[in-house]
Amino acid sequence: MSKVPAHIRKMAHDREFKVTIRIGRSGLSDAMYEELDAQLKSRKVVKVKMNKGLAEQREDRRSIFEEIAQRVNATLVDARGNVAIYWRS
Repeated sequence: MSKVPAHIRKMAHDREFKVTIRIGRSGLSDAMYEELDAQLKSRKVVKVKMNKGLAEQREDRRSIFEEIAQRVNATLVDARGNVAIYWRS
């Protein structure tokens, strides 16, 4: 896992940094992966929010967020609750 630079962490934790992808009832669809991939190409850092109820346990959410990171070849910067921040260098 690559080291996340300080400026990326700072940007990821900025209160103004908005969620741009939501994982809804349809879950981890190909369209969601394609959209995340496209956003990572254009902006490097993307915030994703998973609907409540998709994964009740913290470990389940974490493993879903890790799986997403692997599939789109990105680094999981942070995951809190049902929000994850991805970065691609």
